[in-house]
Amino acid sequence: MKNEPKVNLLEVLKGVVEAKDMDDSVVLNALKEALITAARKYLHIEKKIDVDFDMETNEVHVFLRVAVVDDYPDYDPNMTAAEVEELDKGYMLVEEARDFNEDAQPGDFLEMEIPISAFGRQAIQTAKQLLNQQIRDAERQKIMDTYRSRIGTMVSGEVLRLEQSNIIVKLGKQTEAMIPAREQIRRERWAQGNSIKAVIARVEESSKNGAQVVLSRANGDFLKELFRQEVPEIYEGTVEIKGVAREPGFRAKIAVYSRDEKIDPVGACVGMKGARVQTIVRELGNERIDIVQWNPDLDTFITRALTPANVIKLIHVPETRRTVVIISDENLALAIGKNGQNVKLAAELVQRNLDVFGENEWNQKDDETKAKITSPSAADFNQNRKAAR
Repeated sequence: MKNEPKVNLLEVLKGVVEAKDMDDSVVLNALKEALITAARKYLHIEKKIDVDFDMETNEVHVFLRVAVVDDYPDYDPNMTAAEVEELDKGYMLVEEARDFNEDAQPGDFLEMEIPISAFGRQAIQTAKQLLNQQIRDAERQKIMDTYRSRIGTMVSGEVLRLEQSNIIVKLGKQTEAMIPAREQIRRERWAQGNSIKAVIARVEESSKNGAQVVLSRANGDFLKELFRQEVPEIYEGTVEIKGVAREPGFRAKIAVYSRDEKIDPVGACVGMKGARVQTIVRELGNERIDIVQWNPDLDTFITRALTPANVIKLIHVPETRRTVVIISDENLALAIGKNGQNVKLAAELVQRNLDVFGENEWNQKDDETKAKITSPSAADFNQNRKAAR
């Protein structure tokens, strides 16, 4: 025993703690569980093993500590089998105890240090595997705890690499996040080493990494966060974002409202000579942004959402979330937009299905046809019209 080399595991762990950016207690607990497993494998018993850390000398000591008995005590009959098994680990029958101390007697307390250096290669390998698994589990939990509470908030990182269509981003010292293809702006191109902004979209369980932080540059939260960064009135809460609709990289609509009558919410978002909104537009690869002043009156809100088109009439279909919109003929193309983009985003912003008709087209319909179009049973009418076009 005196000539055995000391295994200074605490010194080794300092590098692990620093590299993993984890609390000492997390790694020490992981080491403890690993050594207990290795000791039981070495002794071929499932008994109580204690691991003592000497923080002054940086030494680790492993002990078998059990009470010697001639029979196991009676336990509460309401205890589970697992609870009974755990208590049994603290006792050892006298016959078995004499394998470790030939003078053992019932009532004795058997304490024996197990030399770490005596652990076999297989036991050490088992301990290493368990230690790595414990650390991975702790890392996964740390990521979950850290980033789940920040979903929807902005982060900045560095592009580490491109994996097929995914962008892998380094956040902080250790965390690797991912921007999948569907969360990217299609026309953007990124290279290793680029700085990149995104919002935390979700945190997923991952068989490969334990926990995967998923980022987005394509969802509405990213646009909200960009405005919050660039517009002090939004950051301070004077101007509120009421809604966002996006076709990432092409066009977006954002509805804003001012709690202070003296502040124009649209003007605050645009900034002097358009400086604020242009900063956001550049970040989004020249995505066109329509800033709409929100209004509690639905007719007013829809009319503003369809700007620059001139709305002639709105008919809200009862018992549905559908509105028939009559547009002046000269503005019909503007209202619909390229590939229906403008009306689609306006509908998403106001959270209504919008069926758009030109003024002349609507006036040519008889009263019976108009009644059918504006009835609750005509829910699929607009989809059929789009398919026909």
